[in-house]
Amino acid sequence: MQHLRQLLEIENSELSRLLRFSLHGLAAALNQARTELPQDPGVQVCDEVLQELHNLLQPETLPPTQLDSSLDLSSELKLIHLRDAFNSDPELSLFLGNSPLQSQTDADLWNEIQRKLLRVSEDLATSWRQRALELAQEAGAIADNRHFYQLPFIRDEIIYPGLSGSVKARGLCLSQKALLNLGIAEDNESSDLNLLAGFLHLYIKFIEIEPELHHALRSVFSFDVISLHSKLEQRHQYIDALGDRFYRTQKTQENPDPVFNLRAWIDMDEAINSLVFLPPSDRYSWWGKLQQESRRTLKKVADKATQAGYQVRIRQLSGLYADICAFSKDDLQLDCGGNPGEVLTCLRVYARINQEECPGRVIFRSSR
Repeated sequence: MQHLRQLLEIENSELSRLLRFSLHGLAAALNQARTELPQDPGVQVCDEVLQELHNLLQPETLPPTQLDSSLDLSSELKLIHLRDAFNSDPELSLFLGNSPLQSQTDADLWNEIQRKLLRVSEDLATSWRQRALELAQEAGAIADNRHFYQLPFIRDEIIYPGLSGSVKARGLCLSQKALLNLGIAEDNESSDLNLLAGFLHLYIKFIEIEPELHHALRSVFSFDVISLHSKLEQRHQYIDALGDRFYRTQKTQENPDPVFNLRAWIDMDEAINSLVFLPPSDRYSWWGKLQQESRRTLKKVADKATQAGYQVRIRQLSGLYADICAFSKDDLQLDCGGNPGEVLTCLRVYARINQEECPGRVIFRSSR
């Protein structure tokens, strides 16, 4: 394991990159076999191997809340007015449900509020970011645009600032350099694959710091939306499945068949859009727009298949569930979020490839 870790940690190495994706694929294959062969005599050792692979691929790091909490030694919250205002806003509860803030320190509270705002509509998030900063300034804090927890991705972007002054907290940003440091070389000819690699590594890091993330990936668990915070085994299986689908999508680039390629991209897009919050984020929130980047890339892949002479139609399912349920399968029902009877989020697109129909999958709000 020592040499595997050393190779994985080498920056800008194609060998490191290939090893990482191969190990994700191995973990996903073992997970699948473990499920299908529960009586196999190697099950116990297999579980230990999976744990070793997980530790190798997901080195434990301190999330920004833990890093910042040591700086916040006062037992009394300085941002208590911000907390109370946020908890009592009825418009926020329409998007976030009944989920009062849980943080016990100012640094944690700032990050928790800002991450929740990634799930609400853009206008509401913008107004609340301004209000949050004003309330923080009343408590003696100022915006800090220098210290960030970095999420690896294909571009640089400040997601939200940190705080300095009376409250010290890191902000959050997307970092292209952080992605390059993982061995993901920028390739203009494979910009779409770079995007998928960015999603893979961004998700791995974001899952570490966001306790409210869930997954609804059917191949991992098909009957419910599962917390990745309380169900660690599900977290490992989701990340492994995401890595495996990325690896398979990458390999399809060697196949000249555009339909074969398209099917792999549909699977990958499903894995990306199956990382959700409860209630699911607004489509026009920061999180919703981020996931739409995968959908736009999928459409480009579908267009290439059409240009090659295939009859291809893909559809992101939305609107009233009664209007689209004929195009979906194995859907999940919630009693919170959105409007009764409406689709809350589209996990997998509906596709018609030549004469073959491939059902989509959604989460919808019950009509009662």
